[in-house]
Amino acid sequence: MFPIQRSAGHIPGISWGTSYNGFAWAVAVATDKELDLYGQTVSTLAEIDRVLGELGTDKTRLLNATVYITDMQLRGEMHRAWCEWIGDDPQRWPQRACVGVDLYQKALVEMVMIAACE
Repeated sequence: MFPIQRSAGHIPGISWGTSYNGFAWAVAVATDKELDLYGQTVSTLAEIDRVLGELGTDKTRLLNATVYITDMQLRGEMHRAWCEWIGDDPQRWPQRACVGVDLYQKALVEMVMIAACE
């Protein structure tokens, strides 16, 4: 049986990440909810980096990403931060979807990602 590894969140009952059987799942929101969408996206991606690192993987191993934003009119701001973070190598770009949603407590973006582990 494969062990399950978790990255504990700061909200009771919720993990920020889980790894099992060669895969890692990570979720993140910005640490500073006063930032604009671009700033929150940068912060959220830094949190994704942290969680993936705790699970023994990184953004170069991403398979899938779902990005939830509160204003689809500002999608370009999220995408700009995403492109700066993910880099220029198409071999490292995960499949990605962007969905318009309502989020909690001033969050403008939330991300859920799946990565392969080493």
